[in-house]
Amino acid sequence: MTNLPLQYFPNLTSHQIERFHQLESLYREWNAMINVISRKDMDQFNIHHVLHALVIAKITGFKKGTSIMDAGTGGGFPGIPLAIMFPDTHFTLVDSIGKKIRVIDNVVASLKLDNVSTLNTRFETVKQSFDFITGRAVSNLQLFFTMIKHKIKAKGFNELPNGILYLTGGEIEQDLTRISARTSTWDISDFFTENYFETKKLVHLYDFF
Repeated sequence: MTNLPLQYFPNLTSHQIERFHQLESLYREWNAMINVISRKDMDQFNIHHVLHALVIAKITGFKKGTSIMDAGTGGGFPGIPLAIMFPDTHFTLVDSIGKKIRVIDNVVASLKLDNVSTLNTRFETVKQSFDFITGRAVSNLQLFFTMIKHKIKAKGFNELPNGILYLTGGEIEQDLTRISARTSTWDISDFFTENYFETKKLVHLYDFF
């Protein structure tokens, strides 16, 4: 299972491969002490957490200096896998639950990820603004959009317009009709063959109005 990122991203550096290899063992060690990932999900760690996060790397790259907030990061996803994938992008991982931030801080330190910072707070209270904000089934998509849309920088410099990158599942069409933004949606099963992704989607919200 630890070779899954390399299977889908054959151009990973040896340093990235080593970090992805370490990731599962670090989370197993910490999860035994502080339960941040369910046992079922832990048994499918590289599919449910690592690959799920990395679909964002299938649809875009980020230029050096890009800033991203991972809102409601939970155990550190999608933020930590993306931070390994994009070492020149700065990630701010935010969660209101202190034990989850403690685990993230220790994983980040073990992997020597110098492009990650954390905040133990509710993401809607964060004062900074970012090029992109990621979320993974944090809440109702419409509510999530309302809470964080004003934290997106108006002017971007990446090929993908500044905005929200949201990982979700199931039917989202009705939610999207209620959101005042341009949208792009990808079926994750178009990128990864595992059954887990059959109903999973990545949504990009941008050009808010």
